[in-house]
Amino acid sequence: MPQARTSYNSGYLSGFAGQDGQAAHSGSLGCCGWILVILSGIFVLLTFPISIFLCLKIVQEYERAVIFRLGRITDKKAKGPGIFFILPCTDSFVKVDMRTVSFDIPPQEILTKDSVTVSVDGVVYFRVSCPISSVANVSNADFSTRLLAQTTLRNVLGTKNLSELLSDREGISHSMQSTLDEATDSWGIKVERVEIKDVKLPQQLQRAMAAEAEATREARAKVIAAEGEMNASRALKEASLVIAESPSALQLRYLQTLNTIAAEKNSTIIFPLPIDIMAHFMGKK
Repeated sequence: MPQARTSYNSGYLSGFAGQDGQAAHSGSLGCCGWILVILSGIFVLLTFPISIFLCLKIVQEYERAVIFRLGRITDKKAKGPGIFFILPCTDSFVKVDMRTVSFDIPPQEILTKDSVTVSVDGVVYFRVSCPISSVANVSNADFSTRLLAQTTLRNVLGTKNLSELLSDREGISHSMQSTLDEATDSWGIKVERVEIKDVKLPQQLQRAMAAEAEATREARAKVIAAEGEMNASRALKEASLVIAESPSALQLRYLQTLNTIAAEKNSTIIFPLPIDIMAHFMGKK
């Protein structure tokens, strides 16, 4: 019997403690809190209609209001937009702007994976998705997101090579967006977009890259010119073989050249020579 009574008492105490913990977790005001709320309501009724100006509040379409009653959040959902009611003595509220906010990430000196120092800046677009979390879970959601964006930019770009940083900006932006969105989810912040604005390279590196690009273009131009000369020589060889097989083809080519020169308006003087004379000298050789 004593053991049964002891187990019953311990179960009763544990059940009472569990109910008390659930009441505290659900935001219960307690006995004193409800007394203050009732007194505040009586005060509003006694001073009506003057108190109506203190009880009715208005928030804009792009705003939400998080209401605190004796320091506790009353509802799981923020109020607004429009008119809502508060008790002047026990309630207070915080307005939260739900519009998308953009800010510039200051230029960050970053050492890339291949040991190149670059200066990178960007822009972040975010908005508040949960007003209660943005008020209750972080002291300043806007400032905290700005600081986190700077550190995330350095951490993400520190794992990239210079070539990846210059060519894969879209992939880096998506990676930063997912990282920031995951980190700020508990703050009630939704990161909508992240963009890399500018990548500033050192002057010496810029000159080295410009010299390398110029050398590459010159080498490519020489290769193209050599290929053109080779193709032209092959065409001339084939043309000479055709002309050698048909002597009249040289005469036609000679007349075509004279026609082309005569069509241009210039002061060129042409002394045509018969092809037979040139053939005579070629025969002597």
